[in-house]
Amino acid sequence: MATVILARHGRTTANATGVLAGRGKGVHLDELGLAQARSAGERLAGLPLAAVVTSPLERCRETAREINALQPAPLKVATERGLLECDYGSWTGRELKSLAKEKLWQTVQAHPANARFPEGESMAQMMARSVAAVRHWDARLEEQHGPDAVWLAVSHGDVIKSILADALGMHLDLFQRIVADPGSLSVIRYTALRPFVVSVNSHAGDLSVLKVKKRRRRRGDSDAVVGGGAGGRTA
Repeated sequence: MATVILARHGRTTANATGVLAGRGKGVHLDELGLAQARSAGERLAGLPLAAVVTSPLERCRETAREINALQPAPLKVATERGLLECDYGSWTGRELKSLAKEKLWQTVQAHPANARFPEGESMAQMMARSVAAVRHWDARLEEQHGPDAVWLAVSHGDVIKSILADALGMHLDLFQRIVADPGSLSVIRYTALRPFVVSVNSHAGDLSVLKVKKRRRRRGDSDAVVGGGAGGRTA
């Protein structure tokens, strides 16, 4: 199948002040966040994307706009509610240092599969709908553009961590071991047999290496290379 680049939005005013923004409106990129989004765009400038898809929230739309502006041929940005931030319910807008005193905080840290936010959604629900959204878009874009299509999904930290955990075959209870910083890029290449996690939480490097010549699907495209292979994607 196709390859998805997962971009976490750049830093926001809420990130900088230790506030859980959640789905609250009016949370925008700060100066550093804009610079992080532009840096991500520069890394992708040599890689024509098949689609740019984003969470509807402002911070993700702003990040997608900065990245898309540096594309060889900017695309119409699509929004996808499946990439929306976790619904933290009544935790939304509160300071993290205050939330760390709540009993639920320890569940979120140690057993997130059992965590449901008051008046919000569970982390298991977040994982299920975000993974379903990415896999849906991936299959759709492969059908439209072929198995070498590369596309961008702009989302949020916990959402990206859950998508990576699914690709790694990890239980949700282990997803807190994954890091997805503001402005970072992670890459997953899906195949019929398994996803391949190409990179996680990267901040530097030209990603045009993901660009390959159009080719027919080959038998064994889902196979892992015994011994590790030569690295990179080749035609």
